[in-house]
Amino acid sequence: MTTITTLNVQDIRFPTSRSLDGSDAMNAAPDYSATYVTLATDDGIEGHGLTFTIGRGNEICVAAVESLKPLIEGRSLASITDNMGQFWRDFTTSDSQLRWLGPDKGVIHLATAAIVNAVWDLWAKAEGKPVWKLLVDMSPEQLVKCLDFRFVSDALTPQEAIALLKRNEAGKAAREKEMRKHGYPAYTTSAGWLGYSEDKIRRLAREALAEGWTHFKQKVGGNLEEDRRRAQILREEIGWDNPLMMDANQMWDVDEAIANMRQLAEFDPLWIEEPTSPDDILGHAEIRERLHPIGVATGEHCHNRVMFKQLLQAGAIDYCQLDSARLGGLNEVIVVLLLAAKFDIPVCPHGGGVGLCEYTQHISLFDYIAVSASLDGRILEYVDHLHEHFLDPVVIRQGRYQVPEAPGYSIAMHDDSLADHRYPDGKAWQL
Repeated sequence: MTTITTLNVQDIRFPTSRSLDGSDAMNAAPDYSATYVTLATDDGIEGHGLTFTIGRGNEICVAAVESLKPLIEGRSLASITDNMGQFWRDFTTSDSQLRWLGPDKGVIHLATAAIVNAVWDLWAKAEGKPVWKLLVDMSPEQLVKCLDFRFVSDALTPQEAIALLKRNEAGKAAREKEMRKHGYPAYTTSAGWLGYSEDKIRRLAREALAEGWTHFKQKVGGNLEEDRRRAQILREEIGWDNPLMMDANQMWDVDEAIANMRQLAEFDPLWIEEPTSPDDILGHAEIRERLHPIGVATGEHCHNRVMFKQLLQAGAIDYCQLDSARLGGLNEVIVVLLLAAKFDIPVCPHGGGVGLCEYTQHISLFDYIAVSASLDGRILEYVDHLHEHFLDPVVIRQGRYQVPEAPGYSIAMHDDSLADHRYPDGKAWQL
């Protein structure tokens, strides 16, 4: 029987601020970072998980993981997977003193995600399957047993979730075959970081077009005239047939977001992402109503299933951009996928950050094959940074994610990469 003997956590940081990779109006110079968890077992299998941060404060998340160790060390894998839904509830509520730090939000929830995702990675490796395939192969009843519907059952019951999954069971094999043949459609953010020069934006847009990209996103929210100038450059390079999305990263008040996007509407944006505070559900609803037909997208800072429930109930979003490491791991992610399917809102997960693209490919593949059975409005973010540090990095061809085949959640890093980027003693931090 596989038993988790030790949890190890490392503070891993990449100095991306030196080249302004990942820069936007709110986060001017991020250092992409990971609270990186390894679950060691008595039979040699390891589970890996991480939570994404952007530099300072990563040590706080590491400390939060350390505080959760007693809830996972010594547990057999079977005792978890026999009732994964109960495990998740116990993990997030059984220590009420730790729960007080959230609940279900903030650093303690980020730490929860790193550990819970490591458990899923371990389970998938024990079964010899990639995570998306582990999920796809479950019956609706098995899958729903992995979930906790507390606080969302007024919007989605376990019985409704089973019915949602059953309605698309017949076509799962065909959709899986389609994904293996064609891959999952993606968009690129790599040409549109706010800190890049205009020449660099133009060059990267041309290169992306040559690589087969058809969907592009730019960062906005700094100086409006500069936002307009960059939008004009991107339209000159990508044309008017290729969709362009915009992301304000929470910079605006509600009325300001509406006024600024009306100024940017001439560039035909598909959506405005995080136009205001990520916690302002009614503000997003107001922006959506007044900016139509520009879509409203948010979710990368939405910290739990309850907030997503309210965003959906309020009709506040056109695109659900859940984050695989801000929600409390894959269990909660799946609940949000099912909620979005009930409300007929496409899920386009957030992928900007180290390891997030590796995670989200599994989420979107599962969503299409087993939950939504639709690609309408669904497109997965891709950021071309730091994939070389992973044992099984994402593979992109002609603007599409290729199906991962290695067992697990694709999140294990090379030992050398971990050693070089461990903060503060790693080689990357000795300059």
